[in-house]
Amino acid sequence: MIQYKTGNLTVFQSALYKTNAAIVETNDAIIMTDPNWLPTEVDEIKDYLKLNFGNKPLYIIYTHSDFDHIIGAGAFPEAKGVATSQFVTNPEKEAILEKIIAFDQTYYLNRSYKPTYPTIDVVVTHNKQQLRLGSQTVTFYHAPGHTGDSLFTVIEPEGIFLSGDYLSDVEFPFIFSSYQDYLQTMVLAETILNQHTIAIHVPGHGSVTRKKEELDKRLRSSNRYLAQLTKDDKEFEMTLRQEYLFFEGMKHIHAMNRQMAKKEK
Repeated sequence: MIQYKTGNLTVFQSALYKTNAAIVETNDAIIMTDPNWLPTEVDEIKDYLKLNFGNKPLYIIYTHSDFDHIIGAGAFPEAKGVATSQFVTNPEKEAILEKIIAFDQTYYLNRSYKPTYPTIDVVVTHNKQQLRLGSQTVTFYHAPGHTGDSLFTVIEPEGIFLSGDYLSDVEFPFIFSSYQDYLQTMVLAETILNQHTIAIHVPGHGSVTRKKEELDKRLRSSNRYLAQLTKDDKEFEMTLRQEYLFFEGMKHIHAMNRQMAKKEK
């Protein structure tokens, strides 16, 4: 499951949708994002934490409330949850839990814990809100568009950028809440890249990168996709098929994106 490891950063990647859970060790605590997917994978993450970090306090940053990103929450009852205020007040909590139950029922999966909607101890209410953990500074930004409760996180001095379901190399933008918000979040992403020294980027799905040119490419690709989305370009889908290996599995999302973009244009 370990897809990437360097210094104080370890990234676990699920077999499903290349979904990432990042673990960052600080002097005083452990920071983790979105433990997921399969029961054995969540157990492996839990065992890794116990073996390597003992009783250090654990903070789990929930990048957003899609069910695949909160599916492991119940395995870590001792953790302090971190998320946006929109995550806390999400009216779809029960529906999200029902998706987890339906997923496990579909694939006959047993978990060693009860799925639960995360309890949030650190509520992010505004951009540039910070959390100090020893020598590390964790800075948060509300990043709506994919979902209304999405969150960007920058951990310094390491320059780790945790972007949730944005800036992926395996997915074009998935617009589940607002096309216009997504456009503004890409502006925010560019601002973050300009204002912080980003050394490592960990997306919610796909590959970790240390290369600035690769991260810039992902930003350009997202912006190009958003710009083309409202146009009736016959070659657009062909280009997407060439750029994204798993386009066939995502094309229904593309169709939904087009409908939302045209509605909000």
